[in-house]
Amino acid sequence: MAKKKDDKAGEPKPELGQVREQIDSIDSQIQALIAQRAHWAHQVGKAKGKLAAAVDYYRPEREAQVLRQVVDRNDGPLADEVLVRLFREVMSACLAQQEPLKIGYLGPEGTFSQQAVHKHFGHSAHGLPLASIEEVFESVAAGDADFGVVPVENSGQGTIQMTLDLFLTSPLRICGEVELRVNQYLLSRTGRLEDVDRIYSHAMSLAQCSGWLRANAPHIERFSVSSNAEAARRARKADDSAAIAGESAAHVYGLKKIAGPIQDRSDNTTRFMVVGRESFPASGHDRTSLLVFIHDRPGALYGVLEPLARRGISMNRIESRPAHGHVWQYAFFIDVAGHCDESPLKDALAEIGETGDSVRVLGSYPVAIL
Repeated sequence: MAKKKDDKAGEPKPELGQVREQIDSIDSQIQALIAQRAHWAHQVGKAKGKLAAAVDYYRPEREAQVLRQVVDRNDGPLADEVLVRLFREVMSACLAQQEPLKIGYLGPEGTFSQQAVHKHFGHSAHGLPLASIEEVFESVAAGDADFGVVPVENSGQGTIQMTLDLFLTSPLRICGEVELRVNQYLLSRTGRLEDVDRIYSHAMSLAQCSGWLRANAPHIERFSVSSNAEAARRARKADDSAAIAGESAAHVYGLKKIAGPIQDRSDNTTRFMVVGRESFPASGHDRTSLLVFIHDRPGALYGVLEPLARRGISMNRIESRPAHGHVWQYAFFIDVAGHCDESPLKDALAEIGETGDSVRVLGSYPVAIL
């Protein structure tokens, strides 16, 4: 029998007991350092003085800077995404020493929106599942939630129009973004496709999986519901029902996988916005969302975009929606690079404002980190 070679020629095989002792020693050091970090995070709260609520201690621009440093320092072997997730949870737990943040999201439990909450705020934040995107906006505006997380666009299916429409009248500000890779699964109580007579899911998810459904379930009825988690709740009540949802919904509602991932695009990604009641300072790598109402005249849109282009400001997205209260008039949602309080974007916005068109900054926020 051939002797197994060591990873590196000439290096002796490590003794398992010694390796475990070393790991235990490192674990003890890590735990002590986390305790020190929690202590100093608490000192930050003391340095700021007595504040009204947990939201007053939260600084998204500071968190973004810390996480970028984590990525910059990383030389492996763990992936950037893994380390960012670990540090996010440490920061979440440290912040929760003051009081957990309350985060509204489209519920019930088990939705992709809840996953986005965990990715951005960590598991120490307190999630508030709500019945609709509109209720998320209302909860944050009323102060019942500190922040809300709402879907705004999907890489394959485009914009979530309801979210954009709510920004037309809402006073809330965008203060963060989350990009979530979305894998869709067909779930049921029995885990057998032959038992299924009806499939429930959110309309966006049904669209994301339309190719798979045509090929594998062409004769099964499909029903659109308010969320994927609601679909899973319905599927758990009958053996002849199934849901298209994520893995977390399967765990929450005790369902088995029939198939998956079944989305038509392997890079299926949904972008979420974090909405709050105030703006935050620049983090050093930011994006700004604008809402522009222009007068109906030749070259009006060009007059908005030209000052941006002339200053070398990158435009990431532009979307038009009917303006409320004005027939056949449109509002433009525009995402650009930079923070509204810093040049060159600050200068471009001042110039655009001189044209008489209405330009509203929906929010400047850190670009999503992984």
